[in-house]
Amino acid sequence: MLKIGIILGSTRPGRNGAAVAEWVRDLASRRDDAEYELVDLLDFALPHLDEAIPAAMGQYANEHTRRWAAKVAEFDGYVFVTPEYNHSTSAALKNAIDFVYAEWNDKAAGIVSYGSLGGARAAEHLRLILGELRIADVRQQVAFSLATDFENYSTFTPAPRHEADLNVLLDQVNSWAGALRSVRADASVAA
Repeated sequence: MLKIGIILGSTRPGRNGAAVAEWVRDLASRRDDAEYELVDLLDFALPHLDEAIPAAMGQYANEHTRRWAAKVAEFDGYVFVTPEYNHSTSAALKNAIDFVYAEWNDKAAGIVSYGSLGGARAAEHLRLILGELRIADVRQQVAFSLATDFENYSTFTPAPRHEADLNVLLDQVNSWAGALRSVRADASVAA
């Protein structure tokens, strides 16, 4: 069975992302096509990138990096839940992504974003980052507006239409994640 990580990309106190990520996990758990796990960056307490050797070398010096690498490696694909801060994704998510390299390669991802414009600019920046890591991001996106999907900009009240959008996103992530398994298998044989 496929294993998909739902990565909560905000560590900010009072973050809206926790409710969004829980919503994703709750809806995903109703499906029987993959195992879904919520991965909260707060649980990993990653400092500002502190590895002297570039992640692409795979020589992780710190225990927190090795722990994070092991978690990222468990999954066939990801759903990134990202806020939009200053027209981009969060620094915490970018930092977490930068800690490891090969563990991300040849996997699939979808993006669930939130912000004043539904997090659209954060998602676009995240897509560029994912491409560099050889993560196949899917077309479908779920975008929540702080003005219409949150009461008083803080209590998550998603419009019902988002549920169908999320199911399309998960269909696409799972399709690509399954297809990319053979790419990873071929790469491990070649190594």
